[in-house]
Amino acid sequence: MGSCCTPDHSCSTGNDGTGAGATAVAIAETTTTTYTVSGMTCGHCKSAITRSVGAVPGVLSVDVDLTAGTVTVTTGGAPDDAAVAAAVDDAGYELTGRA
Repeated sequence: MGSCCTPDHSCSTGNDGTGAGATAVAIAETTTTTYTVSGMTCGHCKSAITRSVGAVPGVLSVDVDLTAGTVTVTTGGAPDDAAVAAAVDDAGYELTGRA
């Protein structure tokens, strides 16, 4: 039983069974990884990479910083570097490594 359960197996947090507690656990297990990407110069680049990398399974959010030449990816668990690199490549850019 989770920490919200009392000895009589009732829920001490008022959880109505909708899985709200599971969401908190999932958020706690996210990983943020920053990659360097070459060739990004404009808003179109930003949207293309955001769309492509955002479609990778497990990716929760994508933040593109054109000035720094980085893409920060938040994933549920460990990132799949190969899948992120393939998505960046599919968008027409090159992932050159982790920042």
